Amino acid sequence: MNTIPCKRCLISETNETELQESIRRTIEAIPEEAKADPSLYGKRLDGCRGCDRLLAGLCRICGCYVEVRAAKASSTCPNPLGSLWPTD
Repeated sequence: MNTIPCKRCLISETNETELQESIRRTIEAIPEEAKADPSLYGKRLDGCRGCDRLLAGLCRICGCYVEVRAAKASSTCPNPLGSLWPTD
């Protein structure tokens, strides 16, 4: 089973290449019909890039890896002050 490394691990205890590969595999494992289309995915990541709650690929609101969350069509932005993702 491919899993994302523990979010509680210290950065110094993780291998960045392995982490990136794990996130890539997790996104690839999402069924195609459940994935956001590439354009929407990119727009969602742009919204995350502009958020002050993004830290090293993690959303500090919900703790998710934003690249995985943005890849799922049914996901929403967890920002309690309003979504930073496009609605279409």
